[in-house]
Amino acid sequence: MKKLTGSFRYTQWDPWLILSQIVSVQCILYLSLGILLVIFGALVGDTRTLDHIFEYHEIQVRDVGGRIVIIAFIVNSLIGSLVLWFIVERTKQCMDFSSTWHIIHLVICWYYNKQFPTTFSWWILNIACATIMCVCAEFFCLRTELAAIPLSLGPKTDL
Repeated sequence: MKKLTGSFRYTQWDPWLILSQIVSVQCILYLSLGILLVIFGALVGDTRTLDHIFEYHEIQVRDVGGRIVIIAFIVNSLIGSLVLWFIVERTKQCMDFSSTWHIIHLVICWYYNKQFPTTFSWWILNIACATIMCVCAEFFCLRTELAAIPLSLGPKTDL
């Protein structure tokens, strides 16, 4: 049963669509984060492992390796906003999907480290990245949603 919500789209609860969007966003963002870490690591001649993604002690500004991880996460949040724009396509859902990605990342980091992340730098970085991803994705989606809708399909005529 579809209902009209006052917008130009019909809304319907579709858990399979939402689940597939969540899985797609997770996979694409972890893939892009891994690629960014490999590229940035190659630039400075350092090897990267899964620890750089999930080990929260790796996020630090004291050494080059930690700064690379921070930069990769920030760039990945910008990529994430584009991913949300292409996959989610709804301004109202950008915050939900951005939060979902970071909450799932929190759970994975918790499991990977066998303890809850307690470092200040990990929390600040993830809150900043979630904010960047959400705000930029909302900007992109809003521009798409507010684009002019053509009223006629025929050729334009100047009167």
